[in-house]
Amino acid sequence: MASETASAASVLTLAPPLEQLRHLAAELRLLLPGVRVGEARETTEEFNREVFWRRLNEAAVKVSWEATALTTVFSRLPLPSPQETQRISEQVCAAVKAIIAVYYSLPKEQGITLRKLVRSATLDIVDGMAQLVEVLLITPPQSPENSNLISYNNVWVACQQVPQIPKDNKAAALLMLTKSVDFVKDAHEEIEQAVEECDPYCGLLNDSEEDNHSNEDVLGFPSNRDLYWSEEDQELIIPCLALVRSSKACLKKIRILVAENGKKDQVAQLDDIVDISDEISPSVDDLALSIYPPMCHLTVRINSAKLVSVLRKALEITK
Repeated sequence: MASETASAASVLTLAPPLEQLRHLAAELRLLLPGVRVGEARETTEEFNREVFWRRLNEAAVKVSWEATALTTVFSRLPLPSPQETQRISEQVCAAVKAIIAVYYSLPKEQGITLRKLVRSATLDIVDGMAQLVEVLLITPPQSPENSNLISYNNVWVACQQVPQIPKDNKAAALLMLTKSVDFVKDAHEEIEQAVEECDPYCGLLNDSEEDNHSNEDVLGFPSNRDLYWSEEDQELIIPCLALVRSSKACLKKIRILVAENGKKDQVAQLDDIVDISDEISPSVDDLALSIYPPMCHLTVRINSAKLVSVLRKALEITK
């Protein structure tokens, strides 16, 4: 009799379903900072790569399954009971914490670049689950929008990406280098196209060009100096384009060297190469942005010098 009374009392103290969902979303959000700065767990056990990837994939499948179960019960009426909501919430939280624990079991000795990729995937899953819970809170049950949740929500996409993560630090390094090459290639093509057309903002201002023609020199309206390159500007752009082209060639060379000569056990060297290569893309971006009018020649020269310095370091490390 006493146990039945205690059980009834615990049921009465449970929060309503939507309130529990709100608490779950907040709890998931609180996990994110720990994942961002979390270090690998110290252990005396020898790391087993095959076991790690199996556990990570299984944990991702479990999160995906729990996300589907959560969506199913909160996409229809009546809403689940407080007890059922508590059970589902606990399972969701446990699944998310389980995949975080698997991430923490990846030692730094396996490579910082690899750990960053696994951390990013883990963060996407935790954030995606939190987003899903928040969407369920504001989307009425049986709404047509609910039918699209499973197809398009980030948590399922993130879980499906886990098997695609590179399995060692060399593969991780090659992936990051490829992304850097693609970024610099896009930046180079964009600048080159703008230079060929001699119109950096082509297509962006055409609609209002005629209306503003008579107001070009009026305060609040752009002048030609703000929208187009002067002859002096164009002369400075030529070496900048060559520098961006050299950046692309440098990254391609580094990627080929890593692919052909890099060893999976050269963890620290691979991490150093990725670190310096990661500096090239933002340096190219800074230079590219400073080229657009109104151009400050001093800023362009400073950004060019910074990019040259980064390229020299990259070539030195890969010797």
